[in-house]
Amino acid sequence: METSEIVVGLDIGTTKVAAVVGEVDSDGITILGVGNVPCKGLRKGVVANIEWTVKSIAEAVQAAQSMAGVEIRTVYASVGGSHVRSQLSDGVVAVAGGEVGPEDVERVLEGARAVAMDADRQILHVLPREFLVDNQDGIRDPVGMSGVRLGCKVNLTTAATSCVQNVVRCAERCGLTVADVVLAPLASAESVLSEDEKEIGVAVIDIGGGTTDLLMYVDGGVAHTSVIPAGGNNVTSDISMGLRTPMAEAERLKRNSGCALGRMVADDEEIEVPGVGGHAPRKAARRMLSDIIEPRIEELFAFARRRMEETGLLEQISAGAVLTGGAALMEGMPEFAEEILGMPVRLGFPIGIRGITQLVQGPQYATGVGLVRHGATMLTQARERAVVHALRPREPVEREVKPDRSGKGIWGWLKAAF
Repeated sequence: METSEIVVGLDIGTTKVAAVVGEVDSDGITILGVGNVPCKGLRKGVVANIEWTVKSIAEAVQAAQSMAGVEIRTVYASVGGSHVRSQLSDGVVAVAGGEVGPEDVERVLEGARAVAMDADRQILHVLPREFLVDNQDGIRDPVGMSGVRLGCKVNLTTAATSCVQNVVRCAERCGLTVADVVLAPLASAESVLSEDEKEIGVAVIDIGGGTTDLLMYVDGGVAHTSVIPAGGNNVTSDISMGLRTPMAEAERLKRNSGCALGRMVADDEEIEVPGVGGHAPRKAARRMLSDIIEPRIEELFAFARRRMEETGLLEQISAGAVLTGGAALMEGMPEFAEEILGMPVRLGFPIGIRGITQLVQGPQYATGVGLVRHGATMLTQARERAVVHALRPREPVEREVKPDRSGKGIWGWLKAAF
């Protein structure tokens, strides 16, 4: 990439909208600016109020472009929610010329897309798990291999068309063009995982406000995606009811004093709990707060483990799990997840970026940075396709021979010449 281009990731979540501006060049991605504002327009990852969502998007984009000093016109947006589904599919085509080319790969992936689907759903991603050339399987990149038949096994990610359209409509009402819509946990995984982790098997658990997304890599490819309809807001609601405090104060207590593992809290630690309805604040043991949080987090990770077991891929997750999302920042989350999941667990921080990285060094920015990385990949692929098309030898153009309508023929031409 000879020149740099600006790529913007727009993470539209249940509790926040984050806009991440990156400059993409031959050296990689440089973070130029970030905008992060609260959002109340979504419910469980789905747009529930257009006006509130549009307002949050506009504020986040304005903050990001002011920091970056650029004008934002095009974005790569995230989509999530319990409407997202995952299913396996496969395809097979004959190889033209005896050698697999990029066109053959495109054709076999297009064939894998041809599945029966409800009219109100659309395919978000066709994620290859492996390719097969003749009788050889387990191939990651078949281009250049010799064979007569190319097959593929893919993971199709689908979403409700109306939910995707609402995300696009909200962005367009802010004067933005959506270049692509990307599944939120897929974007998160691209920003926090290494190639080694994908190869030996890893699970990404993206804990958002309304939902928790699970994504599993096996043998370098996406093997499973699913959505758990619970997240950080459920914990906040439990705190609000358990301590009889307003939701806003319960959220503050969760962020500042919450701990997912009760035994990590000392017995003498105290917190101040604001009252509701004019009642005065009161002191409470911090252990009481953890006792409210722990059962909900245990339920969440137990649900994630059951999903992994149902896929039959749990034993192949050798690298363990990576936690992303704002709720993953709560104290004790990795330790508690290790106990429930029975595997190594770490927090996911964006990697492979430069610039003002301190502004996005957190699990809550994994999706935004991943969207920028996705945009950079799309630009690179577009440039490569353009180069291949330009270098492709052109077929000779046959000139059309027009019949002689003068009545003179070749003899008339010779007479005129001499």
